[in-house]
Amino acid sequence: MKERYYLVREDILPEAVIKTMQVKQLLATGEVKTVHEAVEQVGLSRSAFYKYKDGIHLIHQLERERIVTISIDLEHRSGMLSKVLSLVAGFGGNVLTMHQSIPLQGMANVVISVEISRMSEELGDMIIGMKAVPGVKRVHMIGQG
Repeated sequence: MKERYYLVREDILPEAVIKTMQVKQLLATGEVKTVHEAVEQVGLSRSAFYKYKDGIHLIHQLERERIVTISIDLEHRSGMLSKVLSLVAGFGGNVLTMHQSIPLQGMANVVISVEISRMSEELGDMIIGMKAVPGVKRVHMIGQG
């Protein structure tokens, strides 16, 4: 399924989503040191925070922070990572960091951070393209910022 984004006025958002943003701001400013402290301060459960944290961002942050971190599970076959990296480059993404686990039971996990400000197409289209590569078993965006 293609990821879709909406611009929504704050007063119609569920309380848990708004409180998630408050927790992120407390952590970013250093007013609190841990997620536990922040969720207690705003009255939000940790599970709700972790559910929403990667899906809500202030607009001005998205405009300047154009780096995404993506986790990918690959079959352990020659050239698999190369195919994924070629796809990223084909979309105009620039891989900044990459970490690959040692393959276990025929699968390896790769986590890449990609600078996406010069991409020629939508991020969701690139994710769909990764999922379509034979041998790619799972693709998940785990962070943005």
